[in-house]
Amino acid sequence: MKSGTSFIQNVLGNNREELAQHAISFAGEKWRDQVAAVQDLIAHGGPQQPPLDPDGAWRTLVAGINSTPGTVVVSMEFLAPRATCKIEIIRDSLEGQLEVVLTGRDLARNIAAMWLESVQNGSAVTWDDYLGAVRSEDPTSPVARNFWNHQGLAAIARRWSDAVGPDHFTLMTVPPKGAPSNLLWERFAQVLQLDPAAFELNVRANRSIGLATALTLRHLNEILGRDGTPAAEHRFYDLLVKHLLTKRGLVSRQGEPTLGVDQRWVIKRGAAEVDQLRKQGHRVIGDLDELLPQPVRGVHPDQVSVHQQLDAAMEGLARMTQIGMEREDKHRQRLRRRKKQRNA
Repeated sequence: MKSGTSFIQNVLGNNREELAQHAISFAGEKWRDQVAAVQDLIAHGGPQQPPLDPDGAWRTLVAGINSTPGTVVVSMEFLAPRATCKIEIIRDSLEGQLEVVLTGRDLARNIAAMWLESVQNGSAVTWDDYLGAVRSEDPTSPVARNFWNHQGLAAIARRWSDAVGPDHFTLMTVPPKGAPSNLLWERFAQVLQLDPAAFELNVRANRSIGLATALTLRHLNEILGRDGTPAAEHRFYDLLVKHLLTKRGLVSRQGEPTLGVDQRWVIKRGAAEVDQLRKQGHRVIGDLDELLPQPVRGVHPDQVSVHQQLDAAMEGLARMTQIGMEREDKHRQRLRRRKKQRNA
Protein backbone atom coordinates (compact mmCIF):
# COMPACT_ATOMS: atom_id res chain seq x y z
CA MET A 1 0.00 0.00 0.00
CA LYS A 2 1.17 3.55 -0.89
CA SER A 3 4.04 2.28 -3.05
CA GLY A 4 3.05 3.27 -6.55
CA THR A 5 0.41 0.55 -6.93
CA SER A 6 -2.32 2.84 -8.26
CA PHE A 7 -0.03 4.15 -11.00
CA ILE A 8 0.94 0.64 -12.11
CA GLN A 9 -2.68 -0.51 -12.00
CA ASN A 10 -3.82 2.45 -14.10
CA VAL A 11 -1.09 1.85 -16.69
CA LEU A 12 -2.02 -1.82 -16.93
CA GLY A 13 -5.73 -1.08 -17.11
CA ASN A 14 -5.33 1.63 -19.76
CA ASN A 15 -3.02 -0.45 -21.97
CA ARG A 16 -4.94 -3.73 -22.22
CA GLU A 17 -4.77 -3.85 -26.02
CA GLU A 18 -1.02 -3.20 -26.10
CA LEU A 19 -0.45 -5.83 -23.40
CA ALA A 20 -2.51 -8.35 -25.38
CA GLN A 21 -0.04 -8.03 -28.26
CA HIS A 22 2.55 -9.51 -25.89
CA ALA A 23 0.20 -12.26 -24.60
CA ILE A 24 -0.23 -10.42 -21.30
CA SER A 25 -3.60 -9.81 -19.63
CA PHE A 26 -4.67 -7.69 -16.66
CA ALA A 27 -7.00 -9.93 -14.65
CA GLY A 28 -10.74 -9.29 -14.66
CA GLU A 29 -12.93 -7.21 -16.91
CA LYS A 30 -12.17 -4.22 -14.66
CA TRP A 31 -9.83 -3.65 -11.74
CA ARG A 32 -12.73 -3.70 -9.28
CA ASP A 33 -13.02 -7.42 -10.05
CA GLN A 34 -9.60 -7.89 -8.48
CA VAL A 35 -10.60 -5.83 -5.44
CA ALA A 36 -13.75 -7.90 -4.91
CA ALA A 37 -11.78 -11.13 -5.33
CA VAL A 38 -9.16 -10.18 -2.76
CA GLN A 39 -11.82 -9.01 -0.31
CA ASP A 40 -13.51 -12.39 -0.75
CA LEU A 41 -10.20 -14.15 -0.09
CA ILE A 42 -9.59 -12.07 3.04
CA ALA A 43 -12.99 -12.99 4.50
CA HIS A 44 -13.11 -16.68 3.57
CA GLY A 45 -11.04 -19.85 3.53
CA GLY A 46 -8.83 -19.27 6.56
CA PRO A 47 -8.93 -20.73 10.08
CA GLN A 48 -12.33 -20.14 11.74
CA GLN A 49 -13.64 -18.56 8.54
CA PRO A 50 -16.40 -19.81 6.22
CA PRO A 51 -15.06 -21.65 3.17
CA LEU A 52 -14.53 -19.92 -0.13
CA ASP A 53 -17.65 -20.03 -2.29
CA PRO A 54 -16.99 -21.88 -5.59
CA ASP A 55 -19.03 -19.16 -7.29
CA GLY A 56 -17.57 -16.31 -5.23
CA ALA A 57 -15.40 -13.46 -6.48
CA TRP A 58 -12.05 -15.12 -5.68
CA ARG A 59 -12.78 -18.47 -7.30
CA THR A 60 -14.31 -16.67 -10.29
CA LEU A 61 -11.21 -14.54 -10.80
CA VAL A 62 -8.93 -17.57 -10.42
CA ALA A 63 -10.95 -19.56 -12.96
CA GLY A 64 -10.55 -16.72 -15.43
CA ILE A 65 -6.82 -16.52 -14.82
CA ASN A 66 -6.28 -20.26 -15.17
CA SER A 67 -8.22 -20.39 -18.45
CA THR A 68 -6.36 -17.45 -20.01
CA PRO A 69 -3.28 -18.26 -22.13
CA GLY A 70 -0.09 -16.30 -21.64
CA THR A 71 0.75 -14.13 -18.64
CA VAL A 72 -1.95 -12.72 -16.36
CA VAL A 73 -1.19 -9.88 -13.94
CA VAL A 74 -2.99 -9.28 -10.64
CA SER A 75 -2.16 -6.05 -8.80
CA MET A 76 -3.98 -5.47 -5.52
CA GLU A 77 -2.19 -4.04 -2.52
CA PHE A 78 -4.43 -5.78 0.04
CA LEU A 79 -2.62 -9.00 -0.90
CA ALA A 80 0.67 -7.88 0.66
CA PRO A 81 -0.14 -8.32 4.38
CA ARG A 82 -1.85 -11.68 4.03
CA ALA A 83 -0.89 -14.46 6.44
CA THR A 84 0.94 -17.55 5.24
CA CYS A 85 -2.25 -19.65 5.12
CA LYS A 86 -3.81 -17.18 2.67
CA ILE A 87 -0.65 -16.95 0.57
CA GLU A 88 -0.72 -20.74 0.30
CA ILE A 89 -4.34 -20.60 -0.92
CA ILE A 90 -3.27 -18.11 -3.60
CA ARG A 91 -0.26 -20.21 -4.57
CA ASP A 92 -2.22 -23.45 -4.76
CA SER A 93 -5.17 -21.89 -6.63
CA LEU A 94 -3.15 -20.64 -9.57
CA GLU A 95 -1.87 -22.92 -12.31
CA GLY A 96 1.43 -22.46 -14.10
CA GLN A 97 4.39 -20.43 -12.91
CA LEU A 98 3.66 -17.89 -10.17
CA GLU A 99 5.85 -14.80 -9.87
CA VAL A 100 5.37 -12.41 -6.94
CA VAL A 101 6.48 -8.78 -7.05
CA LEU A 102 6.36 -6.68 -3.89
CA THR A 103 6.67 -2.92 -4.31
CA GLY A 104 8.06 -0.93 -1.41
CA ARG A 105 8.71 2.71 -0.55
CA ASP A 106 10.78 4.30 2.22
CA LEU A 107 9.33 4.50 5.72
CA ALA A 108 9.29 8.31 6.08
CA ARG A 109 7.15 8.91 3.00
CA ASN A 110 4.89 6.00 3.85
CA ILE A 111 4.16 7.06 7.43
CA ALA A 112 2.89 10.38 6.12
CA ALA A 113 0.99 8.74 3.25
CA MET A 114 -0.63 6.13 5.48
CA TRP A 115 -1.89 8.74 7.97
CA LEU A 116 -3.33 10.86 5.16
CA GLU A 117 -4.96 7.73 3.71
CA SER A 118 -6.36 6.72 7.10
CA VAL A 119 -8.05 10.11 7.46
CA GLN A 120 -9.70 9.63 4.05
CA ASN A 121 -10.93 6.26 5.29
CA GLY A 122 -12.67 7.69 8.36
CA SER A 123 -9.98 7.87 11.04
CA ALA A 124 -10.09 10.62 13.66
CA VAL A 125 -6.64 9.76 15.07
CA THR A 126 -4.37 12.81 15.31
CA TRP A 127 -0.98 12.89 13.61
CA ASP A 128 0.89 12.84 16.93
CA ASP A 129 -1.13 9.88 18.22
CA TYR A 130 -0.62 8.08 14.92
CA LEU A 131 3.15 8.60 15.06
CA GLY A 132 3.25 7.43 18.65
CA ALA A 133 1.36 4.24 17.82
CA VAL A 134 3.57 3.46 14.81
CA ARG A 135 6.70 4.02 16.89
CA SER A 136 5.42 1.73 19.65
CA GLU A 137 4.84 -1.20 17.25
CA ASP A 138 2.37 -2.41 19.87
CA PRO A 139 0.37 -5.29 18.34
CA THR A 140 -2.57 -4.48 20.63
CA SER A 141 -2.86 -1.01 19.06
CA PRO A 142 -5.14 -1.06 15.97
CA VAL A 143 -3.14 1.80 14.43
CA ALA A 144 0.25 0.16 14.98
CA ARG A 145 -0.99 -3.26 13.92
CA ASN A 146 -2.55 -1.96 10.71
CA PHE A 147 0.50 0.13 9.81
CA TRP A 148 3.11 -2.57 10.28
CA ASN A 149 0.93 -5.23 8.66
CA HIS A 150 0.98 -3.10 5.51
CA GLN A 151 4.44 -1.52 5.81
CA GLY A 152 6.66 -4.08 7.52
CA LEU A 153 8.50 -4.81 4.28
CA ALA A 154 10.97 -7.33 5.67
CA ALA A 155 8.25 -9.43 7.30
CA ILE A 156 6.01 -9.25 4.22
CA ALA A 157 8.87 -10.15 1.88
CA ARG A 158 9.98 -13.07 4.03
CA ARG A 159 6.46 -14.50 4.24
CA TRP A 160 5.84 -14.39 0.49
CA SER A 161 9.34 -15.56 -0.44
CA ASP A 162 9.10 -18.52 1.92
CA ALA A 163 5.72 -19.53 0.49
CA VAL A 164 6.48 -19.25 -3.24
CA GLY A 165 10.24 -19.80 -3.17
CA PRO A 166 13.00 -17.18 -3.44
CA ASP A 167 13.36 -17.78 -7.20
CA HIS A 168 9.76 -16.65 -7.68
CA PHE A 169 9.89 -13.51 -5.54
CA THR A 170 11.10 -10.00 -6.44
CA LEU A 171 11.24 -6.83 -4.35
CA MET A 172 10.84 -3.67 -6.45
CA THR A 173 11.76 -0.37 -4.84
CA VAL A 174 9.91 2.87 -5.52
CA PRO A 175 12.28 5.58 -6.83
CA PRO A 176 13.02 8.54 -4.55
CA LYS A 177 11.28 11.88 -4.88
CA GLY A 178 12.61 13.77 -7.90
CA ALA A 179 13.28 10.65 -10.00
CA PRO A 180 11.85 10.50 -13.56
CA SER A 181 8.09 9.90 -13.42
CA ASN A 182 8.32 6.89 -15.76
CA LEU A 183 11.02 5.06 -13.79
CA LEU A 184 8.59 3.01 -11.70
CA TRP A 185 6.88 1.72 -14.83
CA GLU A 186 10.24 0.96 -16.44
CA ARG A 187 11.05 -1.26 -13.48
CA PHE A 188 7.75 -3.10 -13.64
CA ALA A 189 8.06 -3.48 -17.40
CA GLN A 190 11.41 -5.15 -16.73
CA VAL A 191 9.58 -7.80 -14.70
CA LEU A 192 7.24 -8.43 -17.64
CA GLN A 193 10.11 -8.28 -20.15
CA LEU A 194 8.43 -5.45 -22.04
CA ASP A 195 9.66 -2.34 -23.79
CA PRO A 196 8.41 0.36 -21.37
CA ALA A 197 8.35 3.01 -24.10
CA ALA A 198 5.58 1.18 -25.97
CA PHE A 199 2.95 2.02 -23.36
CA GLU A 200 0.86 5.12 -22.70
CA LEU A 201 1.68 6.52 -19.26
CA ASN A 202 -0.70 9.48 -19.26
CA VAL A 203 -3.00 7.97 -16.64
CA ARG A 204 -5.01 9.32 -13.73
CA ALA A 205 -2.77 9.98 -10.74
CA ASN A 206 -3.66 8.95 -7.21
CA ARG A 207 -2.92 12.35 -5.72
CA SER A 208 -2.51 12.93 -2.02
CA ILE A 209 -4.53 15.45 -0.05
CA GLY A 210 -2.95 18.52 1.50
CA LEU A 211 -2.51 18.95 5.23
CA ALA A 212 -5.28 21.54 5.71
CA THR A 213 -7.70 19.19 3.96
CA ALA A 214 -6.52 16.26 6.09
CA LEU A 215 -7.11 18.19 9.31
CA THR A 216 -10.56 19.22 8.12
CA LEU A 217 -11.47 15.62 7.27
CA ARG A 218 -10.14 14.37 10.59
CA HIS A 219 -12.37 16.89 12.37
CA LEU A 220 -15.32 15.79 10.24
CA ASN A 221 -14.63 12.15 11.15
CA GLU A 222 -14.50 13.12 14.81
CA ILE A 223 -17.90 14.81 14.56
CA LEU A 224 -19.45 11.89 12.67
CA GLY A 225 -18.20 9.54 15.39
CA ARG A 226 -19.88 11.40 18.25
CA ASP A 227 -22.91 9.12 18.07
CA GLY A 228 -20.70 6.17 18.98
CA THR A 229 -20.44 4.84 15.43
CA PRO A 230 -17.01 5.34 13.79
CA ALA A 231 -17.19 7.62 10.77
CA ALA A 232 -16.19 4.90 8.31
CA GLU A 233 -19.09 2.70 9.47
CA HIS A 234 -21.69 5.29 8.56
CA ARG A 235 -23.69 4.31 5.51
CA PHE A 236 -22.32 5.82 2.28
CA TYR A 237 -19.21 7.26 3.99
CA ASP A 238 -16.95 5.71 1.38
CA LEU A 239 -19.00 7.10 -1.50
CA LEU A 240 -19.78 10.57 -0.13
CA VAL A 241 -16.69 11.48 1.90
CA LYS A 242 -13.80 9.47 0.48
CA HIS A 243 -14.72 9.64 -3.19
CA LEU A 244 -17.10 12.50 -3.96
CA LEU A 245 -15.82 14.98 -1.37
CA THR A 246 -12.14 14.07 -1.26
CA LYS A 247 -10.84 12.17 -4.28
CA ARG A 248 -13.05 14.02 -6.78
CA GLY A 249 -12.95 17.35 -5.01
CA LEU A 250 -10.59 18.45 -2.27
CA VAL A 251 -7.60 16.48 -3.60
CA SER A 252 -7.34 19.06 -6.38
CA ARG A 253 -6.79 21.98 -4.00
CA GLN A 254 -3.58 23.87 -4.71
CA GLY A 255 -1.12 25.60 -2.39
CA GLU A 256 -1.80 23.63 0.77
CA PRO A 257 1.00 22.92 3.23
CA THR A 258 2.32 19.37 3.16
CA LEU A 259 2.94 17.04 6.08
CA GLY A 260 6.58 16.87 7.18
CA VAL A 261 8.40 13.88 8.63
CA ASP A 262 11.89 14.36 10.07
CA GLN A 263 11.85 12.38 13.33
CA ARG A 264 15.19 10.67 14.02
CA TRP A 265 13.53 7.43 15.11
CA VAL A 266 11.88 7.14 11.67
CA ILE A 267 15.27 7.34 9.94
CA LYS A 268 16.74 4.79 12.35
CA ARG A 269 13.79 2.38 12.11
CA GLY A 270 13.75 2.58 8.32
CA ALA A 271 17.46 1.81 8.17
CA ALA A 272 16.91 -1.24 10.37
CA GLU A 273 14.22 -2.46 7.95
CA VAL A 274 16.62 -2.11 5.04
CA ASP A 275 19.34 -3.98 6.96
CA GLN A 276 16.94 -6.87 7.49
CA LEU A 277 16.01 -6.93 3.81
CA ARG A 278 19.71 -7.08 2.87
CA LYS A 279 20.18 -10.07 5.17
CA GLN A 280 17.20 -11.84 3.60
CA GLY A 281 18.85 -11.53 0.19
CA HIS A 282 15.83 -11.12 -2.06
CA ARG A 283 16.12 -10.40 -5.77
CA VAL A 284 15.73 -6.62 -6.11
CA ILE A 285 14.73 -4.38 -8.99
CA GLY A 286 15.83 -0.89 -8.12
CA ASP A 287 18.08 -0.30 -5.13
CA LEU A 288 17.57 -1.06 -1.44
CA ASP A 289 19.25 2.26 -0.64
CA GLU A 290 16.10 3.91 -2.03
CA LEU A 291 14.28 2.52 0.99
CA LEU A 292 16.52 4.41 3.41
CA PRO A 293 14.29 7.19 4.76
CA GLN A 294 15.12 10.81 4.08
CA PRO A 295 13.40 13.72 5.85
CA VAL A 296 10.13 14.64 4.14
CA ARG A 297 9.86 18.39 3.75
CA GLY A 298 6.73 19.90 5.23
CA VAL A 299 5.16 21.17 8.43
CA HIS A 300 3.58 19.83 11.59
CA PRO A 301 -0.25 19.99 11.75
CA ASP A 302 0.02 22.57 14.57
CA GLN A 303 1.54 24.97 12.02
CA VAL A 304 -1.57 24.89 9.82
CA SER A 305 -3.70 27.93 10.61
CA VAL A 306 -7.40 27.89 11.43
CA HIS A 307 -7.90 30.09 8.35
CA GLN A 308 -6.28 27.46 6.09
CA GLN A 309 -8.50 24.78 7.57
CA LEU A 310 -11.57 27.00 7.18
CA ASP A 311 -10.76 27.48 3.48
CA ALA A 312 -10.61 23.71 3.02
CA ALA A 313 -13.85 23.24 4.95
CA MET A 314 -15.68 25.85 2.86
CA GLU A 315 -14.46 24.28 -0.38
CA GLY A 316 -15.70 20.95 0.92
CA LEU A 317 -19.07 22.46 1.82
CA ALA A 318 -19.30 24.03 -1.65
CA ARG A 319 -18.38 20.71 -3.28
CA MET A 320 -21.08 18.77 -1.46
CA THR A 321 -23.64 21.54 -2.06
CA GLN A 322 -22.94 21.39 -5.81
CA ILE A 323 -23.35 17.60 -5.75
CA GLY A 324 -26.62 17.97 -3.88
CA MET A 325 -27.89 20.56 -6.39
CA GLU A 326 -26.97 18.35 -9.36
CA ARG A 327 -28.69 15.33 -7.83
CA GLU A 328 -31.78 17.34 -6.94
CA ASP A 329 -31.96 18.66 -10.50
CA LYS A 330 -31.72 15.14 -11.94
CA HIS A 331 -34.36 13.93 -9.47
CA ARG A 332 -36.78 16.67 -10.48
CA GLN A 333 -36.17 15.97 -14.15
CA ARG A 334 -37.07 12.31 -13.57
CA LEU A 335 -40.25 13.36 -11.76
CA ARG A 336 -41.24 15.64 -14.64
CA ARG A 337 -40.64 12.86 -17.17
CA ARG A 338 -42.77 10.43 -15.17
CA LYS A 339 -45.54 13.00 -14.85
CA LYS A 340 -45.54 13.56 -18.62
CA GLN A 341 -45.62 9.80 -19.22
CA ARG A 342 -48.62 9.40 -16.90
CA ASN A 343 -50.46 12.26 -18.60
CA ALA A 344 -49.69 11.05 -22.15
